[in-house]
Amino acid sequence: MLELLSLLQSGRRWTSQDLSRAMDVPARTLRRDLEHLRDLGYPVEGVRGPGGHYRLVAGSALPPLMLDDDEATAIVLGLRLAATGGTGVDFTAEAADRAGAKLRRILPASLRRRTDEVLAAVEFAHADHPRVDTDTLITTTRAITTRHCLSFTHHGRSGVSGRVVEPMRLVQIRGRWYLYAWDRDRNDWRNFRVDRIAEPQTTQKTFLPRPLPTEDLVQHIEARFHGPRTNQVVLTLHTDVHDAASRLHRIDGVLETIDDHRCRYTASVDSYTWIAVVLTATDIEFSVDEPADFRAFLEHTGRRLLRAT
Repeated sequence: MLELLSLLQSGRRWTSQDLSRAMDVPARTLRRDLEHLRDLGYPVEGVRGPGGHYRLVAGSALPPLMLDDDEATAIVLGLRLAATGGTGVDFTAEAADRAGAKLRRILPASLRRRTDEVLAAVEFAHADHPRVDTDTLITTTRAITTRHCLSFTHHGRSGVSGRVVEPMRLVQIRGRWYLYAWDRDRNDWRNFRVDRIAEPQTTQKTFLPRPLPTEDLVQHIEARFHGPRTNQVVLTLHTDVHDAASRLHRIDGVLETIDDHRCRYTASVDSYTWIAVVLTATDIEFSVDEPADFRAFLEHTGRRLLRAT
């Protein structure tokens, strides 16, 4: 149906034979599909006799949007996620709700009911990470696609500095956006947290894209943060997921709710010592699910500390 609609939207007047040939279907099937388009609200005009043809005419009302169940569900869930900050971009809830209302008006009745059921049944937790404002995101993406250098003020850990870079990619890692770019002043690749970028401006200078140092930028940037990771640790934390997220700020990992009072924490680390120190500092009660090596490490460390008393 989408292929047929695409052919009709070309503006050409199609004879029945040409349209059947292009669709690779018999005339009877074609007539049935055209009738189905009309039922959906698409103004398909059919002229009989010599010079007979089919074409799509301009309508006064927008016909229903042709989406399957999965496509419609993906869109409405994406809008709800955007409203709660899950995309890492500072979309307002009102903007997402307006977009959802517009989408709802042009969905067929069956899909409208399906998406209404989905939205009534799901909830997203509000993201706690700093969000990127849309103006910064648009300016940065424009500089990437047009191959123009980008200047901005960067508020980094070592202070505030002005930067001029050749922007290559925007990468999202665990709810935060990073700009990966060639820093002209430092003559090297750098990544910048986009929420720490201020006053971005596209300059008049253009550049030829340099070959990226890797195909997997996500893994490359994470390795820069943490170095090589070799051990996976799975813990049950005896607190709720929101409390754990606010206190476990020194190591990255994935939190999953078990119940109202417990959550599962999975992290990849290169040092059992470091994660043990962080867990001790947070004062969160926990138990080790895996691996056995980490359990043995804690037992050994605990005995050594007790001997000191």
